[in-house]
Amino acid sequence: MTWLKYTLSLPVTAGFLLVGLPYSVCLAAQLIYGCPNKSGCRKYTEALKPRRIYRLTFAILDILKYLQYGRLYFQLKLWYKNEENKKHYKKVNIIFGRRSTNLDLCHPPNTSKPEHVSTPLVVFVYGGAWGSGERSTYCLLARQMAEELSTTVICPDYCTYPKGDILGMVQDIADCLIWAQENAQKFSFDKDNIVLIGHSAGAHLCALTTLFLIETRDELFIDSERQWDITMSIRGVIGLSGVYDIMDHYEHEQKRGIEYISTMHKAMNGEENFSNYSPNYLLRKLSSENLSRMPPFALLHGTSDVVVPVKSSTKFSELLTSLSVKVSLYLLPEVNHTEMVTDLMLSNRRFYHPVFSCIKQEFRKLLGFR
Repeated sequence: MTWLKYTLSLPVTAGFLLVGLPYSVCLAAQLIYGCPNKSGCRKYTEALKPRRIYRLTFAILDILKYLQYGRLYFQLKLWYKNEENKKHYKKVNIIFGRRSTNLDLCHPPNTSKPEHVSTPLVVFVYGGAWGSGERSTYCLLARQMAEELSTTVICPDYCTYPKGDILGMVQDIADCLIWAQENAQKFSFDKDNIVLIGHSAGAHLCALTTLFLIETRDELFIDSERQWDITMSIRGVIGLSGVYDIMDHYEHEQKRGIEYISTMHKAMNGEENFSNYSPNYLLRKLSSENLSRMPPFALLHGTSDVVVPVKSSTKFSELLTSLSVKVSLYLLPEVNHTEMVTDLMLSNRRFYHPVFSCIKQEFRKLLGFR
């Protein structure tokens, strides 16, 4: 009898692990974050496809690797709340823009420059798949970046989906740059020496905002003269593990089985708008006059990145080169998508020095242009 129970329990357990558990987890994920946008019963047959279920299962299990950053997350949260550490942040919770969004500003610690000498400015735009993220998570990164680059660092929030769509996000980044133009003297940074640095979706937003400003888009609701001034102040863009072609990335999401639970297509207002918000596509449409106004780019990407494939940066680099836009490309061995940004938060992290050495080299080059 014991042998019979064992014989029966083994396939039941295997069936649960191989079928019941993946289907339960994936169905829950699709119900919470988004079901296939098909009509009628096709919605359910698409959601229950074995290939989709197992691809989505692997993608969800991959997220469990983020648990290793739990200690770092709580460490930075406690650091941010510690009153003693506020000396590293000259101003916190500054309000800017049409939506009364917040930004944090960090000056380089222990700077020996005279007070009348302005530092360059970095605007760091975090990622989060256009649907998550907050500036307080990046307090340690902003502090380290301010020290390593001897620069003032601004980290703004922006209206992620569902509070806003991609256009609202671009407007927020543009509004942050307007705030920088208007408050440079007050906070002792140089409004004409601005470098945009973004990670993942943040890198996409940096590139897209730059392109919108160069084209003086009406959708920004900023007068063309002001857009021109902002464009001329951007000395360069540094993209970390960025997305530059939305359709390409959507196809990558399909391969991982996450295209419906991802916020990307929702933030872009549907697949029909993918090209309108893809830097790769917009670049090809730029006039020669506008192309000449493009700032230099530096692209960093980890070779172990499975969230955003390395071809995203290599393809964008090739396009920029073909259009005679200055670009540098760094492919960093073994670095994954998350490490590209988390390892910039503490100097004892594995890839802190390799990634920062590339950023510092490019930062100096960008400030030498124009």
